[in-house]
Amino acid sequence: MRRLGLNEIREEYLEFFESKGHLRLKSYPLIPNNDKSLLLINAGMAPLKDYFTGVKKMSKNRATSSQKCIRTADIDNVGKTQRHGTFFEMLGNFSFGDYFKREAITWAWEFLTEKLEMDKNLLSVTVYEEDDEAYDIWRNEVGLSAEKIQRLGKEDNFWELEVGPCGPCSEIMYDRGEKYTNPDDRFMEIWNLVFTQFNKMEDGRYEKLQNPNIDTGMGLERTNCILQGKTSVYLTEVFTPIIEKIEELSGYKYGTDGEKDKSV
Repeated sequence: MRRLGLNEIREEYLEFFESKGHLRLKSYPLIPNNDKSLLLINAGMAPLKDYFTGVKKMSKNRATSSQKCIRTADIDNVGKTQRHGTFFEMLGNFSFGDYFKREAITWAWEFLTEKLEMDKNLLSVTVYEEDDEAYDIWRNEVGLSAEKIQRLGKEDNFWELEVGPCGPCSEIMYDRGEKYTNPDDRFMEIWNLVFTQFNKMEDGRYEKLQNPNIDTGMGLERTNCILQGKTSVYLTEVFTPIIEKIEELSGYKYGTDGEKDKSV
């Protein structure tokens, strides 16, 4: 596995999807533009809703970005888990009615196992319980064994915001070993492949999209944590200078008290 830093991972990802014909996008502002459904941008696809629904068009029907995000729903978990942050970057590759599940799945596998050189034996996936197509691609084309593919229900494997494009998804997990007693810490989710097939309306109805889309989100900080062999995202090179400054100002040594660590 390659020991890449955060900035190197970001560039490797964007270059990889540019090589697959994607248009590289800059990160949109954290404050949404003309979107009253969100207070803050919380996912790579959030600023791109009009492209998923076909209201707007880009010069290409596929794009890639590293989007700055704040996910308010996760704030209560910050400091309690080893993987949640207030502010984070989400790597994404998107298809606006162009390619679909096969390309999204096989390219994700190629990037993780060939570009980042992750051990294939340490990767496993989940799929939506009704999504036989995604299951068959993982099983028969990628070649994952059946025990490495788990079918889960809507709560776990159907991605949606309050309104807008949504659909079943497939998550990729990395096994960090038996030393992690919490399953969520051991099997860290690093990438979510969302197959947007519907548009969720304000009244809760799901309208089928004329052209299905791809929306993927890969956690930059989580991937950095794994490649650096760290136990927590907070121990990677992006966070440690901030923690060291807090230690200097507070006189408290990070890692000596679990409750105080949450405050840090």
